[in-house]
Amino acid sequence: MTSHTHGRRPTLEDVARRAGVSKSTVSRVINGEPKVRAEVVEQVRQVVAELGYVPNQAARQLVTRRTGAVAVVASQPQNRLFLDPFFDCLLRGVRRELAEHGSQAVLLFLDDPDDYTGVADYLGGGHVDGAALFSLRPGDRLHEMADRLDIPVVFGGRPLLRDGDTVRSHAYVDGDNRGGARQAVQHLVSLGRTRIATITGPYDQEDSAAERLAGYRDVLPGAEPELTERADYTEQGGAQAMAALLDRRPALDAVFAASDLMATGALRTLRERGRRVPDDVAVVGFDDLTEITESTDPPLTTVHQDVERMGRLMARLLFDQDARPPSVVVPTRLVRRQSA
Repeated sequence: MTSHTHGRRPTLEDVARRAGVSKSTVSRVINGEPKVRAEVVEQVRQVVAELGYVPNQAARQLVTRRTGAVAVVASQPQNRLFLDPFFDCLLRGVRRELAEHGSQAVLLFLDDPDDYTGVADYLGGGHVDGAALFSLRPGDRLHEMADRLDIPVVFGGRPLLRDGDTVRSHAYVDGDNRGGARQAVQHLVSLGRTRIATITGPYDQEDSAAERLAGYRDVLPGAEPELTERADYTEQGGAQAMAALLDRRPALDAVFAASDLMATGALRTLRERGRRVPDDVAVVGFDDLTEITESTDPPLTTVHQDVERMGRLMARLLFDQDARPPSVVVPTRLVRRQSA
């Protein structure tokens, strides 16, 4: 007798969870590969029978790599992402790593809720060998979609879940957002700055905005709420946030912006308001996207994270099924330039 999982088709992950083994072990058993202990083979086969699991073509794709394609799925509008140098650098890393495995990236965008059905059908239809998912919002439907896919999945950034959701077992790659923010704010404190503001990211981003704000508060637990302004990781958003901060606290003497783009906007507003950087206001960003940080006036002090490496790691985890960690957190470090 088969035992289906809450009315849906059992997945490879369901089998792995019930059998107490990894998904890669289940895959090797199903594909008849050697070097799996006989008792494990028997255990997996028993669970397969109990759940009524039927392997489909997509479940075998990473082993055979018949499609030569990996989906890169972004739940942000195309026009916004292609103007974001962070995305460009991350995608460059993904594509370079895939090329070394003889694969190509297929870009899929989720501009509105109607796109989810088409993307889910495509990912589950045997067209790609795996999927890299990023720019996720809390409670994004891609989380549920990923749980049901029989292809390897890796997340870019640690995704936030809705209250009550359980943490999924999919791998993710992220930077040390909290630690990097702490370095930035500690540097400002070391310069003798005492009225340090922050421009933080939006609530609907993955975990980066919350973690970078937490790092700021680690160093300044008593910071007044008026010294925090939320923006949208864009240059214009950073400019507007800086204006709001100056209107509320004109005597502030430093600002930590949670992205280089927002820091660029902050520098523009400070210049328009007649504030000298770093003499009057010191500015630190986050990401170290050199096409931005080395062209600002003055050059931007920022937190470096190796974005291209993060992209490469995302792609690498899709192919490294025998040793997939639950997550990879890439270290960050402060890069001092003239803005602070």
